[in-house]
Amino acid sequence: MKFKILCSDLDGTLLSTKSDVSELTISAIHQIRENMRIILVSARMPSGMRYLQERLDIRHEPIICYNGALVLEGESVISSVMIPLETVKELYALCKEFKTEIGLYVHHEWHVTQTSERVEKEIKYTHGDPTFISASSTLAYLEKEQLGAHKLMLMGTKESSDQLMPVLNEKFSHQVHIYRSNDTLIELAPKSVSKLSAIKLLLKEGETVKDVIAFGDNYNDMEMLKQVGCGVAVANAREEVKAISDYTTKSNTENGVAHFIQQHLVN
Repeated sequence: MKFKILCSDLDGTLLSTKSDVSELTISAIHQIRENMRIILVSARMPSGMRYLQERLDIRHEPIICYNGALVLEGESVISSVMIPLETVKELYALCKEFKTEIGLYVHHEWHVTQTSERVEKEIKYTHGDPTFISASSTLAYLEKEQLGAHKLMLMGTKESSDQLMPVLNEKFSHQVHIYRSNDTLIELAPKSVSKLSAIKLLLKEGETVKDVIAFGDNYNDMEMLKQVGCGVAVANAREEVKAISDYTTKSNTENGVAHFIQQHLVN
């Protein structure tokens, strides 16, 4: 297999644990990085990706954050698309009705109103550093700085998330992408961007998406995996993701991406 770019999701895909890549994965990436660009593609904020770039020794490459809403090369912003402030305000009001907390991400900032088990997990696994601030203060800050949000993470219970999802789909599906991460988490991203749209921004002259091999496990990876030259799902991926992928490799905990690289991409 000959590709110019390798793009990989992180959580549940490239990471063999909740927060790190394995030595086997580092070794596999080192074997191909001279001949391929390695681009990390994630729903994470920049700080949750930079330390992994350093581990893989690919800090010189761009990163795609927030499911494509923010694309960075070093400290340079290649692309930045936000959920508009008015929509953010409406979502805060709706989540208050459903007793659901919001984590708001914009550039390198993460705003939450209070700590919780979910927030502590996010800190531990993504190396995030939240700002604890009231919802009203966050909205006032966004208003003053004329900002929106690159991502919103809605943190509730399974019951509240079950109730909230159809309302979100009815009222906001034309404005934002809505992803159910798990039973208690819902992630929102700007409607006009995706992992695939961000990858297209990074193609060089003469390159197309068919020059890309991509790895993923979840719903927000499906468009990317379907459209690139080769889409590879890990064994722990959702069944719908595996169904549309060209290949399925071992699970993330079994270093599936590294095994696929060694079997198919190493000369």
